[in-house]
Amino acid sequence: MIAPEAQAALTDALGEAIRFDVAMSRYTSLRIGGNADAIATPGSALQVEALLRICHRHRVPHCVLGNGFNTLVLDGGVEGVVILTHGLRGLEERPDGCVRAEAGVSHASLMGLCQREGLTGLEFGAGIPGTIGGWVAMNAGIGEREAKDVVRRVEVVSPTGRKRKHLTREALCFRYRALRGLAPGSVIVSAWLGVEASEPERVKQEVKRMLAKRTGSQPLDVPSCGSVFKNPPGDYAGRLIEAAGLKGHRVGGAEISTVHANFIANQGGAKASDVLALIREAQQTVKRESGISLEPEVRILGREAA
Repeated sequence: MIAPEAQAALTDALGEAIRFDVAMSRYTSLRIGGNADAIATPGSALQVEALLRICHRHRVPHCVLGNGFNTLVLDGGVEGVVILTHGLRGLEERPDGCVRAEAGVSHASLMGLCQREGLTGLEFGAGIPGTIGGWVAMNAGIGEREAKDVVRRVEVVSPTGRKRKHLTREALCFRYRALRGLAPGSVIVSAWLGVEASEPERVKQEVKRMLAKRTGSQPLDVPSCGSVFKNPPGDYAGRLIEAAGLKGHRVGGAEISTVHANFIANQGGAKASDVLALIREAQQTVKRESGISLEPEVRILGREAA
């Protein structure tokens, strides 16, 4: 629980943008998760700075969540403040060959701008759910192209809220489905993404092609968290899980998808403990059958229920 004096300071600074004891199931794509001590929705980088200064002063832990994809919140909830980036929605074409997008901008909004203005280079992100902040932090992408290939710089607030700085692509340390090198607790507030001029219709058709590809290969009609495991070198996690005979396997309300075995779907009433059980079973079975250790791609937040 957050101490009363810290709650008062957060309320004074953020007003209606801070709420306490909130169910996280409303904010994750799996529709799973216990309560967070608090949820904050800052509307600007300045509010992010104020929020982090208060958290630092009162020793309140914090974490960041975009649209809740690639995230499993445990049944025992999350300690401290969960920072939602929804309120950071600035989006504009820049004269330097970039689009500047704040952390809460959705991929759908970004693709809409690119199609209207005829800007190419970001079509590979069409259909990738979530927000730009999460896209950068997770180095989202497809096999041949990732966020690291288009990010030119990012704007980051320090964990204490006392510094805001711009980091160029060369100063960032991207890895497969990860961004390393930022101080723990830092918050990405915006990113500059490289684009080139094209014809609006050409961009539109490429976006349409990417969306069709995703629709045909992923379970989009049920709650899921996206890819559960990282693909091991030279292979695919989904293929390994299917080869191990686990496609369609269920624990409680959670199921290894029959459409794509690297997705776990909430078929109704699933708990985080059900999803964790499937993750562990997939890891153990694939290790036994193929000798390959699957590494989770999904981010796990919070504490298990008592």
